[in-house]
Amino acid sequence: MSLEGAPIRAVRLGNMAAEAERRTDGTTIVRSVEPLGPYPRSIVDALEAWAGSTPDAVLIADREGAGWRRLTFAQVLERLPPLAQALLDAGLSQERPLVILSGNEIEHFLLGLAAIWVGIPYAPISPAYSLLSTDHGKLKHIAGVLTPGLLYASEGRRFAPAIAAAFPADIPLVVRTDPPDGRPVQTFADLLATPVTSAVAAAHDAITADTVAKVLFTSGSTGLPKGVITTNRMMACNQQMIRQALAFVADEPPVLLDWMPWNHVAGGSHNTGMAIYNGGTFHIDDGQPTPARFGRTLENLCQVQPTFFTNVPKAYEFLVAAFDTHPEARRNLFARLRLLQYAGAGLSQHVFEGLDRAARAETGGRVMIITGYGSTETAPFAFTTTWPVEEAGHIGLPAAGMTIKLVPNEDKTELRLKGPNVTPGYWRDPARTAEAFDEEGFYRIGDAVRYADPSDLGKGFVFDGRVTEDFKLSTGTWVNFAAVRKAVIAACAPLIRDVVLTGLDRNFIGAMILPDSDACARLVGLPPGTDASTVLAHPAVQRRFGESLATLARQATGSSNHVARALLLADPPDIDRGEITDKGSINQRAVRSHRPDQVAALYAEPPGAGIFVLARTGEQT
Repeated sequence: MSLEGAPIRAVRLGNMAAEAERRTDGTTIVRSVEPLGPYPRSIVDALEAWAGSTPDAVLIADREGAGWRRLTFAQVLERLPPLAQALLDAGLSQERPLVILSGNEIEHFLLGLAAIWVGIPYAPISPAYSLLSTDHGKLKHIAGVLTPGLLYASEGRRFAPAIAAAFPADIPLVVRTDPPDGRPVQTFADLLATPVTSAVAAAHDAITADTVAKVLFTSGSTGLPKGVITTNRMMACNQQMIRQALAFVADEPPVLLDWMPWNHVAGGSHNTGMAIYNGGTFHIDDGQPTPARFGRTLENLCQVQPTFFTNVPKAYEFLVAAFDTHPEARRNLFARLRLLQYAGAGLSQHVFEGLDRAARAETGGRVMIITGYGSTETAPFAFTTTWPVEEAGHIGLPAAGMTIKLVPNEDKTELRLKGPNVTPGYWRDPARTAEAFDEEGFYRIGDAVRYADPSDLGKGFVFDGRVTEDFKLSTGTWVNFAAVRKAVIAACAPLIRDVVLTGLDRNFIGAMILPDSDACARLVGLPPGTDASTVLAHPAVQRRFGESLATLARQATGSSNHVARALLLADPPDIDRGEITDKGSINQRAVRSHRPDQVAALYAEPPGAGIFVLARTGEQT
């Protein structure tokens, strides 16, 4: 994609310079040279400050019918003391946290802040564990780890089966609507009417930067979910890191429209925190990047003009596909936008180009696209680019106040991190906490990176996959998982959601492709919702995948990047088996372990029906 002559909309960004120290043991220490500025004791202190200086500015909004419910900074602040008093009256403490089972809404937002206000940890739990799971196994595990003192679910009866399955009957429940039978229940309105005593002020004065603010559960990609301790310091300093990198948020209060679930750190800490810390406005997008729900996001974009827009790559793919038929949504997205950010996975090149075309059509120039990197354990902001990225994988440089360690690990460079935004450990899990840190206190994130330009540190780093995802074929040849996965997705776009690679101790790489059934249906003119097996069996779909994969195979330079066989998975990944998170991330190990028949089919001799056999140039099929 040629970008010559295309001006980028001006946006003020910070300095991300770093310096490196190479040690004699082969490790390298890289430090940000930008000192981290002062930050408050807690994110709620920033809320209080804005409520004093801009009391009538809207902080939070969610959909209500055809319009929006809105609360200003002052209105949010005045609701926190009675809610906090109700939590104290219920006996909640650092040992008996609040658990929030339902998704993003104003009541969830207020309860979480009220808990932080008086030093009570809260744990927002993926609604999928209650509403999509059939055995509630992860929810039961979380209930046992947390020993909660109070539950909140917006729609009581909808969550009642999961609550009954996972939580003892004596744990009180708060609902917004529809209280179920069988346990003590209050409504959210009841909590707002709680008389406030001096206990609230005393508890608020007692919180410190190291007080636990929330417990966020990882998706359990290598087992049952782990509770990541998130302190006040982590949340507050992380927002200061963001402000110094994305300096424009200090010039004008940011406006966000965001769907990302608050049980994940990106939505619930990074994005909501940007509004709280910088006097901005957070609009809760009740759409999702799925065929059934993305229409609502487009509707919301027709009513909101964000200045900062961050999303997962799949959402951008949906946006690009919808721009031509939803011109008002496209116009509003770019009207006031300072930059686009993506994270969580690589952005396909055709999506990059589609966003660029749309920006040029609306603004006459380009809107900067950046990416970042982090994890639940880093609060999450740890790396970012402050320059445009034009291909997937670039993660930039470490945030102000951070130090990273680069450790040689086989043929990769393992990344470890240290900074005030890094978790002190896992909730009630000293063994996993000890395993997570090395002898110098660096957090072992488990990922690998490489220099974008080995001769120029200023160009930052490129994500190089998980340290443990790479594998050896039976020949001893290493397979770079991240590179092969990226190549398969690019070759099959836009008909693919993800791919699971096989080949450990085998003779060749195999691929179990998770197709985008709706995109495949559109390709051949079948209606949305057509059974996946019917769609994938269509000759035109089979032909398109076969041609794309065959082209990729012909480009292979050796067995380390040659996908020799592939199949299409008609059955979607299963959340109960841990194959997918509610955010849509695929657990490679779980898919392989739960689908042994499909793995075996990839390596059967002779290959059976439904297997794409893909030869390199010069090979015979």
